[in-house]
Amino acid sequence: MKLNTDVIHAKQKLDPETGSHVSPLYQTSTYILPNFDEAVRLNQNIDQGFVYSRFGNPTVDEFEKKVAHLEKAEAALGAGSGLGAISTAVMSLVKAGDHMIFGDVIYGCSFALFTKILPDFGVDYTIVDTTDADAVRRAIQPNTTVIYVETPANPVLKITDIESIAKIKEDHPKIRLVVDSTFASPYLQNPLTHGADLVVHSATKYLNGHGTVTAGVIAGSKKLIDRCRMPFMQCFGAVLDPFAAWTIMQGMKTLGVRMERHCENAMKVANYLNGHPMVEKVYYPGLKSHPGHEIAKKQMRGFGGMMSFNIKGGMDSARTVLNNVKLFSLATSLGNVDSLAQHSPSMSHFDMTQEEREAVEIYDGQVRLSVGIEDVEDLIEDLEQALAKVKTKVVVEPELQFARV
Repeated sequence: MKLNTDVIHAKQKLDPETGSHVSPLYQTSTYILPNFDEAVRLNQNIDQGFVYSRFGNPTVDEFEKKVAHLEKAEAALGAGSGLGAISTAVMSLVKAGDHMIFGDVIYGCSFALFTKILPDFGVDYTIVDTTDADAVRRAIQPNTTVIYVETPANPVLKITDIESIAKIKEDHPKIRLVVDSTFASPYLQNPLTHGADLVVHSATKYLNGHGTVTAGVIAGSKKLIDRCRMPFMQCFGAVLDPFAAWTIMQGMKTLGVRMERHCENAMKVANYLNGHPMVEKVYYPGLKSHPGHEIAKKQMRGFGGMMSFNIKGGMDSARTVLNNVKLFSLATSLGNVDSLAQHSPSMSHFDMTQEEREAVEIYDGQVRLSVGIEDVEDLIEDLEQALAKVKTKVVVEPELQFARV
């Protein structure tokens, strides 16, 4: 089946008792076991049945199988949030004394996890530009066990060539490559087919698409997913709620048509912003000027609905725009059918210092957009009226006259 058919029909569970057209919701914490021997067996073989919803649930199981199918993975594991998925995946692969490598542009809370929490447990790290495969190769140490990549990266849409990083780890059998593919969704990108070992998503975003739940998911080989589930998910408890899983599955049925509209709208918005006199730079991989454009064309089926842009005048100008948009909601999430906007330096990436942010082009005047599926002419008009409120004035200095915002 092709993608749009797959997202609707693949791994769909039918209820033989009622013939329900929509998979039932199993909102239960525990399960009645038929006898003592079966109780013992299932507690030791949790992938063969259900004993307790912290270990597995029929609704969550269907969601996991759907994501695994879309990501061309052997298995998947749902989590209570994107960070639940990221922390479970990474902590299942590292131990005290290990070293990890991660990209210089990643989600702010992932950055905090890797730089503020894991070091307290004896996990060292090196930050590199993962678009430079040689830099990744040079960063590998004898105790390196994880390379973590986010592509497209939040918030400046940096694109890493997954295959080039996967080839590096071929000479290092202990290393696992983890890719956060949230900005792409399984509809646009499948990191496992390019050599990644695990792919993680914040299912809160495009998989759900409607801003109604928080959730995450990990996909990969059965061996690695089993380890994520037991003992890590078992003990950390970042469990996906059955109702959240059921809700995401309803959203996933329109993933294809949504992503196609997100991509179409975002390309038009990026071109508009790219020509606006108050915009210094637009970060969108669909633009030929984007340094990752060709790699994105190679490993993605579309350029997505996310972008950032720098406004002349810094934070004051960003504040003006974000206080005056009408259709774009000022909100910290992304991937909804409706358009969202945020100020990355003070919202998603507040855990980084200003020096750390500016080193990777996260500037104070930067606004991140999650372009929705509205009529794109209305979105452009909204941005136009908000940008028009950023006033310019002429500043005269000795022997120099220039416009300052």
